[in-house]
Amino acid sequence: MRIRATASAALLLALCGSPSAHADGTPVITKVVVNKGKNIVVGPSTVTKFSAQITATHPAGISTAWVNLWHGADYDSFDGAMSYDVPTCTTSGKTATCTMNFQVEADTRDMTNVVSNPHAGTWHIAAFAAGKDRAQTAVYHYATTKVQRASKLTVNASPEPVKKGRKLTVTGALTRANWNTHAWAGYSGQSVKLQYRPKNSSTYTTLKTLTTSSTGKLSTTVTATADGYYRYTFAGTSTTPAATAAGDYVDVT
Repeated sequence: MRIRATASAALLLALCGSPSAHADGTPVITKVVVNKGKNIVVGPSTVTKFSAQITATHPAGISTAWVNLWHGADYDSFDGAMSYDVPTCTTSGKTATCTMNFQVEADTRDMTNVVSNPHAGTWHIAAFAAGKDRAQTAVYHYATTKVQRASKLTVNASPEPVKKGRKLTVTGALTRANWNTHAWAGYSGQSVKLQYRPKNSSTYTTLKTLTTSSTGKLSTTVTATADGYYRYTFAGTSTTPAATAAGDYVDVT
């Protein structure tokens, strides 16, 4: 089944080869920009929008160009594709840059209503250009990008205040968007670092590395030495972006 979707997205790329070489008489795509080069990060229920730009050149001039983002093994049998508006093009001589807005559809409201968790990970960027002489270029596997499940990370150090030399318990939770249930869910089995920053410092130091529980929970103890901030930080995976909790300040007496 083909699934239409929308999201916030991904990539700055240039096609290899000389833009002036038109050996086969077709347009040449020189650059594609999708959402300023960022990966697509989608929450459990958020509405997401982004724009994409594609630049192409051709001796006869460019009539239009556009970008598709699709998921699957082959373009002819993809299982996810992101919808977009009709491109608007700015022309300079033989070259044109066309912009299209990827956005929610009125009947779907948001991306997570039409995709499921297996769609997280690698997506393909396809690029197309048409010349004013009707010559066309289609690059279905132009490049790849990531569509990721949004993540959150929390931290709490207690008791507060605490006497110097006493134990602090630092808890937290790593969660990510569940596109099947439209809610946040614990991310299990993930490596997360506990870090500490002294009160008058701007640098965090890693104290230890933990693994999230089956529900995404974190808990450990440390010895209180001085006033400062504790936080958890997660490096991210191919399906889930990095996340860092805001530092929790502890007064040591």
